[in-house]
Amino acid sequence: MPIIAARRYSAGCTEDHALALDGQPRVPLPPDSFDWIGLCEPTTAEMEQARRQFDLHPLAVEDALNPTQMPKVEIYGQSLFIVARTAELEEGEKIAYGQTALFLGRDYLVTVRFGSSRAHNPVRDRLEANAERMAEGVDYVAHAILDFIVDGFQPIIDRFEEAVQVMEERAIDTFPQPSTIRRIFRLRRQIRRFERIAGPMEEVCERLATTDLPVIDPGARIWFRDVLDHSRRALARMRGLKETLASIVETASLLEQHRQGEMTRQLAAWAAILAVPTAIAGIYGMNFSFMPELKWRYGYFMALGLIVSVCTGLWWRFRRIGWL
Repeated sequence: MPIIAARRYSAGCTEDHALALDGQPRVPLPPDSFDWIGLCEPTTAEMEQARRQFDLHPLAVEDALNPTQMPKVEIYGQSLFIVARTAELEEGEKIAYGQTALFLGRDYLVTVRFGSSRAHNPVRDRLEANAERMAEGVDYVAHAILDFIVDGFQPIIDRFEEAVQVMEERAIDTFPQPSTIRRIFRLRRQIRRFERIAGPMEEVCERLATTDLPVIDPGARIWFRDVLDHSRRALARMRGLKETLASIVETASLLEQHRQGEMTRQLAAWAAILAVPTAIAGIYGMNFSFMPELKWRYGYFMALGLIVSVCTGLWWRFRRIGWL
């Protein structure tokens, strides 16, 4: 049985009551008590036992077993079903996605986790250390789990921001190498997928924070607003990274065009300067018998002086306009 933890809480304190997932219908608990069962990648048969024991809706159970659901909130009678998507960074800057489904009732919380190595043990330990908060019930625990999931996005964003910043600084100096351009497009593809998969988490948190829902106490909405704020910040940072990646190639192309333009102007300037002695030498290198200046005593020095004067004048002119 993939039960990570199964505990009963009364007035915020853990009871020494052994919980088992046996498929037997539960006896309703007092208002200040609730059960919290955490499952990790259960089978269909195991989820069927949970369905019978907690009277879960079959459609919600079916969605919980499908690890590719989009984040959403569904109401089934007086119970609530929440699907959240988790994200972790693997090697090679690839994001691995998982799913956590939450079944909320008046006196129970069942979490079903697929494809994520981040267990909820730290959340459970932190909540159990604060009996006053734990006594607020399943809605506060659901908030803590969603906050834990959304906070898991931050290391991914931090890693991407660091990589993008390095590429942005290098693009100012030199045009990106083909390997860097391929990396930029891989990162953009990862970010677009993140927005498509984890983006609806913002809508889930907004609905929990602003809508009247079963199990969610109006006083608990302020906690979900905090999760909503974290989710919006994470998505805003990701969108900013996507825009930065798009601008890196564009900016690098503009800088490269500017550098090529400067080089072209320099080449054109030197070509114009070198054209002067080439033209004069070409004229006086023609093998005609009768040419006017061939018999001048100082013709050679005059030709050299003309070449130096014109080339110097052109060099000064190009230097003045910034071509050299």
